[in-house]
Amino acid sequence: MLIDVSTMTRRSKFDIVTVGHFAIDTIHSPNTTQTTTLGGPPTYVSVAAARLGAEVSVISKVGSDFPKEYRNWLQHNNVDLSGLKQVEGEATTRFSLKYQAAWKRKLQLKAHAPPIKASDIPSSLEAQVVHIAPVAGELLTGAVRKLRKSAPILSLDPQGFVRSVTTSGSVRHKNWADPSALELADVYKSSLDEIRIVTGIASLRRAAKRIQDYGVKIVIVTQGMQGSVLLSDEVFQEVPACKPRALVDPTGAGDAYIGAFLAEYLRNEDPFWCACVGSAMASFVVEEVGPHGFGNREETYARAREIYEKHA
Repeated sequence: MLIDVSTMTRRSKFDIVTVGHFAIDTIHSPNTTQTTTLGGPPTYVSVAAARLGAEVSVISKVGSDFPKEYRNWLQHNNVDLSGLKQVEGEATTRFSLKYQAAWKRKLQLKAHAPPIKASDIPSSLEAQVVHIAPVAGELLTGAVRKLRKSAPILSLDPQGFVRSVTTSGSVRHKNWADPSALELADVYKSSLDEIRIVTGIASLRRAAKRIQDYGVKIVIVTQGMQGSVLLSDEVFQEVPACKPRALVDPTGAGDAYIGAFLAEYLRNEDPFWCACVGSAMASFVVEEVGPHGFGNREETYARAREIYEKHA
């Protein structure tokens, strides 16, 4: 049975709608005690964009175990939940994230919410950007094609398409069986490991060019504290990482990056500036465990200017 868990007024149109599973993350880190917290791309992308003034919503599914305090926190942070469906008798997607030296991590899937199908996408959905961000293969290709019709800009993070899960729950990379979704995307964001898996090309720049061959306008490759690489209008730009006050937990940094990037991109800003804002927002997120370290607009812009003015 599906239950609409939103108590917010439905809007007819949003700036950014993120599609993928919320998650309940148990984080094991050398710097902190074990912590269980709200996670998943809809959390980090949406709150990052909302902090910069974007109207945001989600399309996601959770189980009956999804805590009410998580819903309240998301709504308090201006995330519309009218597209969130709670499925009674099912579990919310859950991950165990164990970080080791140099922030390498072991990822284990503990539970998986039901898939997001084309029938779960409202035909009335309108957004300036739809950001597709599955975490464990929950998004079917038919849903992606339907989402393409809902917004002039489709943004894609392929991480959930290139993951496989062993019988013990360990998450591994795999080849993407059907990368045709790339032909629908305008913006692409992934880690260096993921773009290598998607394209089969080791060179970052050659891999990014291969993504553009599908018709993608903007390609972003994140590399943690080594910064990111932006390919736009056939020009590569190196985007330095903003230095955080402390590196406590890198979970969600890439999602916060793209949320902030898209919020600025909708204002017709220079893509390099948008990437600097993304880097700045990510630098706040890593300072705390879970989704509790977002900067406000003024703080984020201040950090972004520090790298933009040196490298523009």
